[in-house]
Amino acid sequence: MNSRQNPPATPILTTRLPAVGTTVFTRMSTLAAEHGAVNLGQGFPDFACEPKLVDMVAEAMRAGFNQYPMMTGAPVLRQAIVAKIAAHYGHLYDANAEITVTAGATQALTTAILCAVHPGDEVIVIEPAYDSYLPAIELAGGVAVRVQMEVGASGYSVPWDKVQAAVNGNTRMIVINTPHNPTGTVLRAADMEALADIVRGSNVLILSDEVYEHMVYDGQRHESICRYPELAARSFVVSSFGKTYHVTGWKIGYVAAPAALMVEFRKVHQYNVFSINTPTQHGIASYMADPAPYQELPAFYQRKRDIFRNGLQGSRFELLPADGTYFQCVRYGAISDMPEAQFAEWLTTEVKVAAIPVSAFYQQGKESGIVRFCFAKKDDTLALALQRLASI
Repeated sequence: MNSRQNPPATPILTTRLPAVGTTVFTRMSTLAAEHGAVNLGQGFPDFACEPKLVDMVAEAMRAGFNQYPMMTGAPVLRQAIVAKIAAHYGHLYDANAEITVTAGATQALTTAILCAVHPGDEVIVIEPAYDSYLPAIELAGGVAVRVQMEVGASGYSVPWDKVQAAVNGNTRMIVINTPHNPTGTVLRAADMEALADIVRGSNVLILSDEVYEHMVYDGQRHESICRYPELAARSFVVSSFGKTYHVTGWKIGYVAAPAALMVEFRKVHQYNVFSINTPTQHGIASYMADPAPYQELPAFYQRKRDIFRNGLQGSRFELLPADGTYFQCVRYGAISDMPEAQFAEWLTTEVKVAAIPVSAFYQQGKESGIVRFCFAKKDDTLALALQRLASI
């Protein structure tokens, strides 16, 4: 019999991720809840998806699509993805060999890294960077080589000369993200040409995180890797239905890649998740028959972006460009000289608006005096947050 005074000992486990703790998103959301703050920190909408989408998923359940689907994804959804990519970016993938449906974009990103990166391989990551990249590289035994974006009056940009300088014989992969979280930067055609110049003639792979592909503003074009055959031939391209259709909790995305890369991707995919929620796949496939929801997304979010930016005009925050995503970065130097994490906590506890410190997106916590807000919120949520922020 076990005794409360002498409980059995739990074996000691050596961590695979010694630098990883509770994420800043969890900490700030918890702090926001504790203090009744408007949560503009974590990147998710506070409004519902279109009821039609829910109805289509429910109909798929009633139609009997409730057992395991194919490991690669329901054929009808993979075919819809191929058609969408071809229509938008002019690249025709093979639905059977080059598209895999995933448990959200993070699983797709991690699986791409695990299948391609071997111990000692170097992976170039452009910081500030989404927080899943570095742990996945570490789990694969790879070495992250970090290149920092430059930030000036016109916002953030990628210093491609420094990316070029970081490439060597050990480089296995370059990770890019456009539209970029957390900065809202959108890569242009010149950026893609610079990237092509860097990798041409090498065996370097590209992992392109494009989950905000339909959130590009002011008439700009999303420069997907898929538009560039030379780049697409060496790339895993990742997107997210959760972001596009306002259903982040469904955790469903996909990856597109040449068949030779997809073979290796699926070897890992089948043993970490195997397959994805069946009725959701069928419901989304039916919903995709109408392109309007994602075609109208830029105008939908640009309006919210403009509400947020206009609400901060005349405040002591300095707005940085927000060309894509649903994030707005601001400098707060006219308000405080606190470090970013401390300022974000102060905003949450005293001003009652939660933000994310951009320093959290750097491995070594670079301080730039910048925080990130999420404007994927109801209009009244934004109005309340703006009222509080403008009062500082």
